[in-house]
Amino acid sequence: MASTTDDAPRPSGAVMVLGTTSGAGKSTVVTALCRALARRGVDVAPFKAQNMSNHSAVTSDGGELGRAQAMQAVAARAELDRRMGPVLLKPSGVHTSHVVVMGEEVGVDEAADFGDRVERVRPVVLDALTSLRRDHEVVVLEGAGGAAEINLLDRDVVNLPLAAAAGLPAVLVVDIDRGGSFASAYGTWALLPERLRQHLRGFVVNSFRGDAGLLEDGLRDLEARTGVPVLGVLPHLGEHLMLGIEDSLDLSAPGRPVSPATAERPVRVAVVRLPHLSNPSDLDPLVLEPCVELRWATRPADIGDADLVVLPGTRTTVADLAWLRGTGLAEAIPHLSRKIRVLGICGGYQMLGELIHDDLESGAGTVEGLGLLPVETTFERPKVVTRSGGRVLRTGIPVEGYQIRFGRPHRTGGQPWLELAPWESWGEAEEEGCVARSRLRVRGTSLHGVLDNDRLRHALLWEVAAARRRTFEPSEVPYRQAVEDHVEHLADWVEGHLDVDAVLALAAEAAAPGEEPGW
Repeated sequence: MASTTDDAPRPSGAVMVLGTTSGAGKSTVVTALCRALARRGVDVAPFKAQNMSNHSAVTSDGGELGRAQAMQAVAARAELDRRMGPVLLKPSGVHTSHVVVMGEEVGVDEAADFGDRVERVRPVVLDALTSLRRDHEVVVLEGAGGAAEINLLDRDVVNLPLAAAAGLPAVLVVDIDRGGSFASAYGTWALLPERLRQHLRGFVVNSFRGDAGLLEDGLRDLEARTGVPVLGVLPHLGEHLMLGIEDSLDLSAPGRPVSPATAERPVRVAVVRLPHLSNPSDLDPLVLEPCVELRWATRPADIGDADLVVLPGTRTTVADLAWLRGTGLAEAIPHLSRKIRVLGICGGYQMLGELIHDDLESGAGTVEGLGLLPVETTFERPKVVTRSGGRVLRTGIPVEGYQIRFGRPHRTGGQPWLELAPWESWGEAEEEGCVARSRLRVRGTSLHGVLDNDRLRHALLWEVAAARRRTFEPSEVPYRQAVEDHVEHLADWVEGHLDVDAVLALAAEAAAPGEEPGW
């Protein structure tokens, strides 16, 4: 469809995208809609009231929110804003989560006790949404989990209870690839109390394989039973590579190859699949390299023939370090570091050091690291949450990314790897990261997104390939362009198979900001 002209009525409003389950495709559909609307000239913004994820992003003013909203903001061509994700729960154990409100960590809650905080965050959520809507023509909201979790409705601040409080219409995404889609769609509608059900205004069938015409009888029956129209049937995305994955359910299973390479002798990269892995988007640039074979590693056998081992970020450094010891990887990685390269990012960098002093996160006190870098890390407040930029010290290659950590790594030897300054104070650069003098094959940094930088990533992979007699030809597509291509593909996907005009018409029916019914 052509972009909106200056003389045409400007679209306005908001619409919520829900799912019958986690992993139904809510985040992907919101991302796709944001870019589809942005391409039409609509000033659009994403919003997710409450997220549960250890995969986060940083705003330009140092706020923290879910990673999916960062990808959605890119799709919307909007600056990432704290208001786009007012509540973030970062699981730190089976029953506990660190709670981030409007970008700032405010405490640690037991799962059973979060309901006590709900009354306090409800006005924060609604105020953030109202404010965001006043600054943008259309806001596309993402729900969380399943829309009909009837055991949680009394403390739900992200799905239909929010739609009711804000006076919004909602559409429900159903993943047909998992089976049972008609029962899932109808069951969600039937379980909802009428006060919430009335906000459910459309179904979207996602991930269909084959001839959509075969669904017609079932779709018409679903519409007849519920009175809710089906707005589209989205085909399975096939081999399209998904970037910025946030939900751990969407990550590849341990040991399963993440990215097959096309080269005859590819650079083999093993990424340790930590139990509390955070920010897996750090790996996306490696997945896009055609001469890199990327795999998950959960045991020593998975890294035996690797050329590069990556220890990624983690939400629980000490606990995941204990897991490394339990699996045997804590012995295998130092042994292999005599002949291969090792890279640690954030928590992975801390693990590569000699000592970790943690009376804050785990309460374990002082524990020994892997001893591959002359670094000691102390956990302390306040949390470092910032975007940073600078250069690689030895080569001058520019680099930028973001940091989210309680740990303060301190070099006791070796060489710094990078020179960085916070986003808001260029010129006040500090040495960061570490490369061991005696083990030039091992390096670490606290900078998430470090591999997004094409020149740095290619230099690292060339180094690995040369040392291990591997084939490496860098991707011809810069990483940022690959992200743009990704969201453009998703926009084409929804434009071709979803009635985007109907979604816009629903958004226009939303209550005006400031005139919401309220909680």
